[in-house]
Amino acid sequence: MLDPYLPLVLMFALAGAFALFSVTAAPYIGPRRYNRAKLDSYECGIEPSPQPIVGGGRVPVAFYLTAMLFILFDIETIFLYPFAVNADALGLFGLVEIVLFIATVGFAYTYVWRRGGLDWN
Repeated sequence: MLDPYLPLVLMFALAGAFALFSVTAAPYIGPRRYNRAKLDSYECGIEPSPQPIVGGGRVPVAFYLTAMLFILFDIETIFLYPFAVNADALGLFGLVEIVLFIATVGFAYTYVWRRGGLDWN
């Protein structure tokens, strides 16, 4: 009864074993050349400041809008692919659902556009 799932289970077991082996073996196999630059914190190419900014500093809204755009189009792709594969089987109901979905995504895209998420000045 579960024979069709055996290759899938073996693949997950192999992936898990490889991940566990990689994490376990890395400290023993990898190089141990430490210097000040490697141990210093990285702040997106900006020289790290010795004192933390009080309140954490302000993060530009463009970062949040970029993340929203990524999630928006990522989810759109995930939901549109199965529709493209089974468009004939879904019929008119599937077409109406996809049009509603694309309209919802269009509203979100328009929101990001109006908020300036596509302007990189």
